[in-house]
Amino acid sequence: MSDLKFSVQGKSASATQFKANTRQFTLVVDEPEALGGTDEDANPVEYILAGFAGCANVIGHIVAKELGFTIRSLKIEVYGELNPKRFLGASYNERAGFKAISLNLIPDTDASIETLAKWLQIVEERCPVKDNLQNKTPVKIAVEKDYTLKA
Repeated sequence: MSDLKFSVQGKSASATQFKANTRQFTLVVDEPEALGGTDEDANPVEYILAGFAGCANVIGHIVAKELGFTIRSLKIEVYGELNPKRFLGASYNERAGFKAISLNLIPDTDASIETLAKWLQIVEERCPVKDNLQNKTPVKIAVEKDYTLKA
């Protein structure tokens, strides 16, 4: 199978809100009121956590099927902690991103604890979002000036 490509395009709706389009979906990224937003939707780091949980869900079900057991339901809890001083420009002593992220999978299943341990190991190894969070990924950021004339 060849590489899959994913993309998001969008436009700033305000200083704290971004509206993105991907495939046929519109995503709204906003900050809570405490950070100057309108709290219309999740903020960027909440989307990261949700993406991690969503990826673990998909991979978890794929691996369960491969291992021959059924997940009747899967509860996922994911937590991240970051210090806002860096992104607010108040301090450069800590990194801007999460200090740590914890993900807890709680499947409703008849699988044994040994099977679940093997399942968890495989899910961790195969989750693309975990891989991106845990390993360096080359990221290129550019700026382009919009020279279109305003009439």
